[in-house]
Amino acid sequence: MKFERKPSFDRAWKQLPATRKIKAAEAIATLVAFFEGDPKPDGLGLKKLRDHIWEIRTDLKDRILFRLTPGRVEFVLIGNHDDIHRVLKRI
Repeated sequence: MKFERKPSFDRAWKQLPATRKIKAAEAIATLVAFFEGDPKPDGLGLKKLRDHIWEIRTDLKDRILFRLTPGRVEFVLIGNHDDIHRVLKRI
């Protein structure tokens, strides 16, 4: 499985405070471990939003939007519920 960060994800990442980056990095590491064979984690909030579009929660506020295709996970955005909703309108 390949993991890729889109420029939109990187831009949003740069805006996050350090404490939120830590939580997001932990959520991403848990997701990567799941795709590499670990059992499905509790509390990650893995949720399918659309065909090939998924999200995970980093905490109550932030979510990570990613596109899942065969052999690839593309991290699209990190943000709050409203940020994710705005992006979904354009997809």
